[in-house]
Amino acid sequence: MNTSRCLGLVGGLGVGATIHYYQKLAKAHEAQGRTLDIVIVHAETSRVFEHVQADDRDGLAEYLTGYIRRLKAAGAELIAIPAVTPHFCVRELIATSPLPVFNIFEPLVQELATRAARRVAVFGTRFVMESALFGEVNEVEIVKSRPREMDYIHNTYVELARTGEGSEEQHRNLTALAHTLLERDGVDAIILAGTDLALLFNETNTDFPYIDCAALHLQEILNELLGETSPNSH
Repeated sequence: MNTSRCLGLVGGLGVGATIHYYQKLAKAHEAQGRTLDIVIVHAETSRVFEHVQADDRDGLAEYLTGYIRRLKAAGAELIAIPAVTPHFCVRELIATSPLPVFNIFEPLVQELATRAARRVAVFGTRFVMESALFGEVNEVEIVKSRPREMDYIHNTYVELARTGEGSEEQHRNLTALAHTLLERDGVDAIILAGTDLALLFNETNTDFPYIDCAALHLQEILNELLGETSPNSH
């Protein structure tokens, strides 16, 4: 089997999303008769949240770069962070990282343009929702959910990241909220801007229009590792 370039994952943000990425990457390589070459480190969600709450982009970039240096020492050639919230500092991180970093927002911007979406709502952490994706996606109008709705989405997401497991109740409640946003606020789609939401939603159980950041990110990574495209401004 041909081995792909070595990918470094900054994992733990949360654990469930890291496992989801690992499984998807491994299956895609196996399907093409290729060998996945991957190294993973474990970062702390609480540290990421502290930097985001303090609006400390440089500090978060420095924290993550420390892990990237370890991944490079282990043989990694490319870096992915399977989480949206750490991309709060993506510009600073790309500037300081010793290795190319896959920016989770790049394929999202491309997908929004392809769909010609005009109004969207966001599911993710409070930081991602309140900041309208950290100002990285300006091509559409981002409609914010109401305060109590945002509280529920954030708390559900944090629980998903903590446990690495989703429940039927969480799926049911977030699905109902998605339909409320579609009907009440006239949004065209829900952006699943939290990689741990992959623990709840997939192509077979999602009955509302959505854009999955994790799926887009994974496809970009796979395109690069399996040689289908060249690096995307990494």
